[in-house]
Amino acid sequence: MRMPPTRKKSTRKPRNGTVRRRRWWTRLPDEKLLDLRPCDLGLTIKRSPVARPLARLYREMERRGLKFRPHYWIAMEWFSPDGVPGIAIPFYLLHPRLKRLERRFMGEVEGGNAESLMKILRHEAGHAVDTAYRLRRRQQWRETFGAASKRYPRHYRPRPGSKRYVQHLDSWYAQSHPTEDFAESFAVWLTPKSAWRRQYAGWPALKKLEYVDQTMTELCGRRPVVQARHHVEPIKIARRTLREHYAVMLRHYSGDDADKIDKILHRVFTRRRSRSNQMRASTFLRRNGPRLRRRVTGRLDASDYLVKELFDHLIERSRNLRLLVRGEKRKAVRRVERLLVVLTLKSQKGAGPWLAL
Repeated sequence: MRMPPTRKKSTRKPRNGTVRRRRWWTRLPDEKLLDLRPCDLGLTIKRSPVARPLARLYREMERRGLKFRPHYWIAMEWFSPDGVPGIAIPFYLLHPRLKRLERRFMGEVEGGNAESLMKILRHEAGHAVDTAYRLRRRQQWRETFGAASKRYPRHYRPRPGSKRYVQHLDSWYAQSHPTEDFAESFAVWLTPKSAWRRQYAGWPALKKLEYVDQTMTELCGRRPVVQARHHVEPIKIARRTLREHYAVMLRHYSGDDADKIDKILHRVFTRRRSRSNQMRASTFLRRNGPRLRRRVTGRLDASDYLVKELFDHLIERSRNLRLLVRGEKRKAVRRVERLLVVLTLKSQKGAGPWLAL
């Protein structure tokens, strides 16, 4: 009897000669994906959505005559560490599935599109160049941007109308610290066709850009002084699950202003018992929680998980402080909603200094 022909598996390769490997975890629902650790996802920068932007960054630096190329690695967040002239790339940018998860829990994806990704890469490259050539130790650097030893703030109150700083990343980030001021100025200078001389003509910030231009011209072809190539807090040593990671992030952001939150809760509620049937604040919050979370989630287009975590923090603090409901419950609901809106907006800012309220 003639056997039917067997179907051979296709051996055709993509045009670039590499075999694409489907990530087995991409089809998992969020609840199962959250139980995995980032270090077990098999992530690589090569052939990821970040690979070409990094190559573009290198080309931009080469065109400017810079010999230095910052190395990079996968981490949990964006950063360029002191003493190491490199760039940590957040894990969630390496696959669209992880971007969706990041957006669900944190409300946004830093570097989630091509334009914002290149802006952040140029900014982080500025930090790496500063470290590689120890620029912050130079007197003229300090005279131009300020002392890098200045304490890094948890909050900063920007002046949107100020012309002393360039405008590159959102929230007037150059105003947060001297090192950020330099990194932002470098990013503007590095951006192709930025026309910074014309754009910032008459601004005090132009002197900062001219300093960057003069210094980078001086560094053309020079090898970096600091050549450390190790990876700081790489993803391979991250042992928390994604669920634990996002819980920690949200607790960090909600707990950053713990004293302020407690003071507001004391204004909304009270510790004095004026009647025997006075409701506990934690009970009041639990009963009104679903309605308040729906309002804030819809109003801000925020992550359900994010708002729930923040609201649970308010319930926990109210219980620990032994607060009770006072006055009209309708007013208390409005005040709690305002507080929840502020906390949600602050949490969506991501890592780094936040705008002060």
